[in-house]
Amino acid sequence: MSERYKFHNQKNLYFITPTVVQWCDVFTRSNYRNIFVDSVNYCIAQKGLKVHAWVLMTNHAHLIISTEGDKMEHILRDMKKFTSKAIVKELRENGMESRDWLLRTFEFEGKRNSNNNEVQFWQQNNHPVELWNDTMLKQKFKYIHQNPVRAGFVAQPEHWLYSSAVDYTGGIGLIHIDKIMDPTFDL
Repeated sequence: MSERYKFHNQKNLYFITPTVVQWCDVFTRSNYRNIFVDSVNYCIAQKGLKVHAWVLMTNHAHLIISTEGDKMEHILRDMKKFTSKAIVKELRENGMESRDWLLRTFEFEGKRNSNNNEVQFWQQNNHPVELWNDTMLKQKFKYIHQNPVRAGFVAQPEHWLYSSAVDYTGGIGLIHIDKIMDPTFDL
């Protein structure tokens, strides 16, 4: 992996994009989305993860994060490992119509990767981008919250339940965020 896309300074803010292998649309149902949300909240409470902005789409998530605990790469490794196992288990036990195709895809990807024993749910890289200045931060912040609007899921960013946009518009969202933007900043 390139030196450019690594966590160099654990105290700085990073924009990351965990993505499901082959961009499979798994997060179309609340049970799978809630596994992701619960895992992120666990990492916040137990591992020192700080989430400043986030959105969960059908096959990927975007987050702006930092840490005051474990190293970010370790937190993300653990979060991805937990969500992978929990979602695959949920698919096997209570899966949607496309579960057989999804499970075959995850098994195929797992066999291609020597780091896995059985399945691979997430792509290996999170593509961390260090946010060096306010311009980059504001651009990524807006990009995250506009993602469901651009996808045509909602008309306003704060209407997407699986996003921190609601937190920045006076509500309380699903993930416990550490706000970094002024409430008057335009989403």
